[in-house]
Amino acid sequence: MSSNKKKHHIVIIGGGPGGYEAALAGIQLGAQVTLIERNGVGGSAVLTDVVPSKALIATAEAASAVREATELGIRFKSGGKSVTPEIDIDFGAINQRLLHIAREQSRELSANLTSQGVRIIQGSGRLDGNHHVIATHANGEEERIEAKTIIVAVGAHPRTLPSATPDGERILTWLDLYDLTELPEHMIVVGSGVTGAEFASAFSGLGCQVTLVSSRETVLPSEDRDAATLIESVFKKNGMQVLSKARAESAVNTGKGVEVHLADGRVIQGSHVLIAVGAIPNTTGLGLEEAGVELTESGHIAVNRVARTSRANVYAVGDCTDFLPLASVSAMQGRTAVFHTMGDVAAPTQLRNVAANVFTAPEIASVGWSQAAIEAGEVLGSIHKIMLEANPRAKMSNIEDGFIKVFASTSGTVIGGVVVGPKASELIYPIALAVENRLTVDQVAKTFAVYPSLSGSITEAARALHIPNV
Repeated sequence: MSSNKKKHHIVIIGGGPGGYEAALAGIQLGAQVTLIERNGVGGSAVLTDVVPSKALIATAEAASAVREATELGIRFKSGGKSVTPEIDIDFGAINQRLLHIAREQSRELSANLTSQGVRIIQGSGRLDGNHHVIATHANGEEERIEAKTIIVAVGAHPRTLPSATPDGERILTWLDLYDLTELPEHMIVVGSGVTGAEFASAFSGLGCQVTLVSSRETVLPSEDRDAATLIESVFKKNGMQVLSKARAESAVNTGKGVEVHLADGRVIQGSHVLIAVGAIPNTTGLGLEEAGVELTESGHIAVNRVARTSRANVYAVGDCTDFLPLASVSAMQGRTAVFHTMGDVAAPTQLRNVAANVFTAPEIASVGWSQAAIEAGEVLGSIHKIMLEANPRAKMSNIEDGFIKVFASTSGTVIGGVVVGPKASELIYPIALAVENRLTVDQVAKTFAVYPSLSGSITEAARALHIPNV
């Protein structure tokens, strides 16, 4: 009898990290899964956002490492004589590599879903009520699909300024960067949030003159204040011009360059300008409101901690929701949504336990409660900070900028932390493990760290937060 039972059909609109993970989870739990994706499995995260941007950042790190090698006693020779290395950046070749990596990863993800039994429709989708989706195939053919559960994972696109319309030549969004064949001579970056700071750091590392226009008092205003202050100082030390409390009103392509007009009357001239002022959810025209799905004023889909919308059988994940816009969070939401709709164990996502990273040079990683929350009295806790310049491994590697902070509750439980340094995205993991599993500082301190290692400063900070039992 069970073999004749109609399978739970899940239709997913969007194949980014959330849609991809939801599809795999659905197959794992025995559902029938159809995934509708317009551009390629992996979505913008793989094709135009996370993968190519982080590959660009890795390339910038390599270029910086070559320039800084002489500080370690490494000399470059030409004709038997020592010479100062001159880096030649083939930006066209760099972009070809980045896009190749992105396309290959997308193909691998698509092949994996197909091998698992997921039906993939290349095209777009929209809701037709609560239990049907209209899929428009790439050839224009429409198909009405019945679904017991619908998961919306359509992502977001770059927000632009009306007076700085991107032209793909000199006025750019991050989607346009990978079409450039030559490294910009002078990149003006408008926006000092995560996206703006990351690209400003990357282009500076590649040897480009960079001006960062920040409407706030400091770059990365949402990050740990010590971390943001350190990053800004590194930016300036590396030759970047940072304009604080400066609001861009317009950008003009002059033919030979760009002019960015600021609200205070100043005009900044450069070769290109990157508009990095946030993102807009791709929720228009999906039939969400007609289906009774609640949207916020900004157009994001309102969801709870198991990714459920105001309609019981409609879930939403990723950047199109009012949740935290991170690929890792989107993936977790996708799995959680499927577990919940299929009746499996679905642990609500705890945003405070999410480890996040800013891929500047150095990187900034954080998890758990913040220092600002502790100082404001939102939670009782202690803070210990260790500068990386005191770490033996950091000295060996010529790492001068960075620190590790660990936060502990009054009972000694690890409640958060911040890492600033090379590969902070890797170093935050043991602190995230401690936060997620409510480990004490003593448990962290008693865990052996390799000597010498950067992670040794984590155990050192944990030892400093020990509460004497006397």
